[in-house]
Amino acid sequence: MFETLIKFFNFCDAENRRKFHGSIIVGIFNSLFMALRIGAVAVMLRGVIATAMDGQPFETQTIWLSLAIMCVSVLGGIITRKVTAMWQCEGGYRTCAKKRIEIAEHLRYLPMGYFNSNSLGEITSVTTNTMEAVGDVATRAVMMVFQGLLDTALIIVMLCFFDWRIALVALAGFGLFEFVNFFMRFAVKNISAVKIRDDAAEIGKVLEYIQGISEVKAYNLVGKRSRELNAVIDRRKKTLVKMEMRCIPVSNLQSLVAKLSGVAMMLASIYFFLGGSMTLADCSTMLVCSFMLFNALEAGGNYSALLRTIDIGVSKASAILELPTMDIDGKGYVGKDIAREGITAQSVEFAYDRKKIINNISLTIPAGTTTAIVGPSGGGKTTFCHLLARFWDVDSGKVTLGGTDVRDWSMDGLMQNYSFVFQNVYLFHDTIANNIRFGEPNAPMEKVIAAAKKACCHEFISALPKGYDTVIGESGASLSGGERQRISIARAIMKDSPIIILDEATANVDPENERDLMAAVAELTREKTVIMIAHRLKTVRNADQIVVIDKGRIAEKGRHEELVARGGIYARFIDSRREAVSWKL
Repeated sequence: MFETLIKFFNFCDAENRRKFHGSIIVGIFNSLFMALRIGAVAVMLRGVIATAMDGQPFETQTIWLSLAIMCVSVLGGIITRKVTAMWQCEGGYRTCAKKRIEIAEHLRYLPMGYFNSNSLGEITSVTTNTMEAVGDVATRAVMMVFQGLLDTALIIVMLCFFDWRIALVALAGFGLFEFVNFFMRFAVKNISAVKIRDDAAEIGKVLEYIQGISEVKAYNLVGKRSRELNAVIDRRKKTLVKMEMRCIPVSNLQSLVAKLSGVAMMLASIYFFLGGSMTLADCSTMLVCSFMLFNALEAGGNYSALLRTIDIGVSKASAILELPTMDIDGKGYVGKDIAREGITAQSVEFAYDRKKIINNISLTIPAGTTTAIVGPSGGGKTTFCHLLARFWDVDSGKVTLGGTDVRDWSMDGLMQNYSFVFQNVYLFHDTIANNIRFGEPNAPMEKVIAAAKKACCHEFISALPKGYDTVIGESGASLSGGERQRISIARAIMKDSPIIILDEATANVDPENERDLMAAVAELTREKTVIMIAHRLKTVRNADQIVVIDKGRIAEKGRHEELVARGGIYARFIDSRREAVSWKL
């Protein structure tokens, strides 16, 4: 139990760790105030019994003393409980909020291979379900479990001042309670890991189902026919039921032990009183205490089964934060001026897992030129462009920007030099204006509109109900493909990086949008270094150099006329495109 709490405290940042440590100290005072109730009861009972047994007049000051002690206990308990609750809530929720941001920042600098080999559901589950559970459970578990232990311990200590024998009975009950509680934590040890695993699986399947909703509708994969999704949901339901069924019997046994310990205190007190070794006042006080002692402990004990969730959640989050990142600091090179010297790939090789994707590619891309990269699907075109922008680190060889190895740049400094327009555009659930100023969050509205006009999207944005303040759906679902592309180009224009990478940016554009999109691309790439992956003849034929990549190697390189004259892969590619364009029904 204490190992888990210490593990969680170490997981917290320094500021929130101090809140938890402070809440524990204040919690000790809270327990002292709670224990004062015994004193208030003892004062009143002794006064009443002395009056009844000895015929002494009942003194009013006894009432006032008992009331004063009880008021101090209640008011002190309220204040200290509020402070501990606030500090623990703030510490728990703020820790999880900061860890989510920390995980997001850490993921930025992981190699892209991590996202290829790990389930999106697993990553999403850690940052949502797992961290939510840690925030909720940690706050309650720390508050209830630790406070229950403190309250019980201090009440047992106070019992020693009345009768050490009853204190020993209470201590034995406390030990037996903790023994049963250990079995409760042991009972959920393995099932907690299974629950978190099933949480991740369910999120992954739901995401997959939603992202592929068009295929789901097309093939009628709904209701009972969506077997995989249903199976994952059913498995998680069974896991949750299994967890509850494991906890309930032990929880009931734990509650029974607490109640029987109180009964044992009552019987012992009566036995000692009848034997003449305990006064009636002390016996009466112990009878009242037997009802008070295990209330807090029993409540905390029920929450202690959730400590395993904290343990696993902290481990999962820590595992992501401990993943080795790419060297993001380098030698601190920043800025955009150096990109004017061009990009060079020297004997670059790269393999994903054991499959070699890029095999000994060397290429120079002068600044201010346009390089078109073409070739068969799966040949390594996109991977090569990702290596140029350091989405991955090369296995051997090197990529230089302005004569400097890209691994020597700071990652943020390097990214200042690149803008990207991908075939599949991702827009965020936010206003159009904020999506455009994504690369420059503080840009004034005038600059946003200027970028939109250059990207040929000002007209359709202005026609929307709220113009630039229109909130678009996640991934831009409320816009057409061409509109999303032009907004992504406006975003790239806003960033104004010296190097532009276009990955099939015009592949799926309808004829109505093509003219505007090509004009937007022309505005974006003006006086820039352009690297484009494209299949359209009109897109690649005017490039300064065309590079044909096949099976991870450069198969051909040159200008359009040269490559057509050679009659190789590129010439066959051009012929097939011409045939496709001329084909008519």
